[in-house]
Parts: sequence; structure tokens; C-alpha cells
Amino acid sequence: MSQNPSAQPHPEHDEERGLQETLRYPLFDALRNRRTRRVAKGIQSIPAGSLSYTSKHEPEPLTPLEEALLIASTGITGVTLPDQPFLTEDGKPLVGSPMVDVIGRTAGSPDNAQATSFFLINDSGTYFLRRPQGDDALMLAGGQLTAARLIAYAEKCKVKVSDKRIEFPRQYPYYMGRNRYMSNVPGSTILVPVVDLTRQYINGIMFLLTQDAGHRPTFIDDWNFYRVAGVQKWVRNGFLNKDQKIPLGVLGTARIPYEADFLMQNIFLVAEAMGLGAWIHAAFIGPVLLGDPEYRNAGNSLRFRYHTPRNLVRQALKFISPLPSWRPNPVGLDGLMQGYCPPYYGSMDEAVDALIAHKYGPNGLYNNPKDFEQVFKPGLAQKFISEVPHYSEEVIACAKDVCNYIYETYDRFPAHADAMFVPGVWIQMHHLDLDYYDQLFSNGYSETQARHEELWHGRR
Repeated sequence: MSQNPSAQPHPEHDEERGLQETLRYPLFDALRNRRTRRVAKGIQSIPAGSLSYTSKHEPEPLTPLEEALLIASTGITGVTLPDQPFLTEDGKPLVGSPMVDVIGRTAGSPDNAQATSFFLINDSGTYFLRRPQGDDALMLAGGQLTAARLIAYAEKCKVKVSDKRIEFPRQYPYYMGRNRYMSNVPGSTILVPVVDLTRQYINGIMFLLTQDAGHRPTFIDDWNFYRVAGVQKWVRNGFLNKDQKIPLGVLGTARIPYEADFLMQNIFLVAEAMGLGAWIHAAFIGPVLLGDPEYRNAGNSLRFRYHTPRNLVRQALKFISPLPSWRPNPVGLDGLMQGYCPPYYGSMDEAVDALIAHKYGPNGLYNNPKDFEQVFKPGLAQKFISEVPHYSEEVIACAKDVCNYIYETYDRFPAHADAMFVPGVWIQMHHLDLDYYDQLFSNGYSETQARHEELWHGRR
């Protein structure tokens, strides 16, 4: 990763000392000392009357090791534990096999969907952080964390998508109020989450359909006169309970984005342990960040692929139709984040089939004991994958009908949320301008921030 000279690695013994101090930093000290500290070295101006401030320092970007440790705080920690019942009291299949992935990260995720990806923004450009594949995926799951291992892991994650920072005019609707003075400034590193809702949205529908007989809900469309959402035959044949209804709007984002919030808290705590400044605040809204056609020429977006609904009736009624049902849908970033929906699949049937293949295909999650062998006692992984129930044919077929109803009605999937969801916040890390805090505050920073220059950069 090319950076300006001030961002080049400092002497190894200095950074290794900082790394080891960080790894020993007590969790409760990180919780107790966690504060939003917004003022970075090189800040141009903080206009605040008699408390105004302009930094006397040059911006100081994070080093590759500092960034690598932050990247690792969102990364992979090993294999999850499938410690759940999968049979009812009378031996019938219960829930099936809900997990979407077996690899665990530093934060929990619904059905371990791990749908959150991060983009890293710094002075050298904008990067997509992909999950390393194969044996590289677990390279940090065990053993000692060294500078070399962390930097190697980070480099396997980073894919440059732009030579520039993501940037837009420093006014609303791009920056909120005072944020324009301190957000996304030179020298800072930003991690911004984008969540692929599609895979777990489909999986969540199937999860709901695995409930006990008589308790499977009937999907209705609360944006379309509460009509049955494509599952009439499943109501007629008794597979679904007509008296137990679930509006599609209730699904919303299907609780998938909460993992992004947990991951950002982890990043914040690691930044505190490192002695960096950190700040979670309003990011560019989804259409701006991802490159909605309406905003694409206003600045340097991520330029996601968008699918514009072609439903003329829906377009004509857009003034009384809830958002985002008639808006262009961000469906993916080609080759990096591709939603389980058209145009990446020819139909919603194909998208559902792809998810089923991911779970149960020849190399699927529930058809290969290799990963589960890392957490089960010897011999038990094979028993688990042999006995755990799969989603039934009825569950898969009914889920396809719901997904097809959504796509055929709204010409987008999902309809009640965007395929690629932007939580609307990001986290910025930077080297603190301690002079600002010394000038204005008593105890404005912790001992960790006070010693960062010494521990990480060999400067007193």
C-alpha cells in the first residue's frame, strides 16, 4: 500500500513495543477510558470563538501495523460452535441448519451470516476489506500476534477500489454540521460498514418456515393492501397458519445490520488500547456512499451497481409508496460484494438455489466435516453433519414463492430495505493532537494516548 513518507513503517522495535503493550491492555481499562476524541494532528481549523484552535502539526497517517491491528479487530477468530438442539422432543426436525457460515468473527451475527464488509479509507485511497480464503482465513485464529503476521493478514484483506479518499462537498446532505471540520481529514483512517442483506434475508425466511406445524407464519405485504405475499397455495394446503401473519415490513433489515455496530465497538476499544483517537459518527448516507445515480456525479463514491425498478405502476405511485420500494436498489460491487438477487442471478429461484448449494452442496457448509472438526471432539463432526436436518423441500419451495413475490411485485429484492444496506455511521481513527487537549481540558486523554508516541513511534 503506497502512502506518503510520514506513513511509512517506523523502526520495528518501536512498533513491536506498542503492539505488545496493546495486546496486554486490560479490557475494562479500554471500556472505562473510551471517549470520543475528534481532534487529529494537522486539523486545519476548529472555529469556536475564544476556544478556536488550529493544529501546529502536520497530518500523521497511521502506519501499516496500526491499520493492520484495527483491520484484525473486525476479522476472523476461528470456527463457531453449533451448540444448538436440532430435534424436537418427539424427534422431529427442529429449525434445520440455520447457520450461513461456520467461520466466526470478533462480533456476533444472526445465524452467523457475517454479512458486514468494511471499506477502509486513508490518504492513499479507498480499499475493500475482503475475507481471506482457504488457510489464510484462519491465519490469526491461533498463535502469537506479531507485527509481521498482522501486516500480512491486512494485505491479504485489502483490495484497492480507488486511488482517492471517498469525498463529497463539505455541506449537507454529505456532511452533518460540525462534522465537516473534523471528519475524513488528511491523516485519518476510516472504516465504513456496508451490509449485504440478501443472503441472510433469504435464509431468515427459511428459518421462519421451519417452525413447528401450526406455527409457520403467513407472509403478507403491508405495502400492498396486506395481500398474501405469494404463498396462497401454502395457506390452502395448511403448511402455513393463515391466522398467524407476518408483514414483510416487520422483517425490515431482518436484524442483520446489528453485527456492524458490534464490530465498530470492537474497533473503538482496540483504538483506545492503542492510544489513538477514535470517533463513531454520521457517515455519508447510503445513496451517496454507494453511488446512487442521483448522487454519482457529486463526488467520489464507491460506485456500486444499481438496479432501477421498471415497474411503471410503482413509479407512478411513488409519491404515496414507501421508500425504498421504488428507488434504485444497490445490488453489489462486481467481483467483491454481489447480492443474492438479479442481476447476479437470473432469477430469485437461482438465488435461493445458490444459497442452498452454499449450505448443502458438495462442498457446502453442512456437507463437509473439515471445519467442524476444529471444534468437535474426534469423530463427532461427521456425526453432526450426518444427522443435522436440512431445510425441507417444502421450506425451500415456499421461500422461493415469497422471494419471487417480492421481486415480481417491486422489481427489486428486498423491497422493504436495500440489498446493500448502509448503517449510516463510520469510525475514524487518527493520531491525536495532544496540544489541543492540553490547552482546553483537564484529563482530556488517557495515559495510553499520552504514551502513544513513545510506545509506537519511539518519540518522547
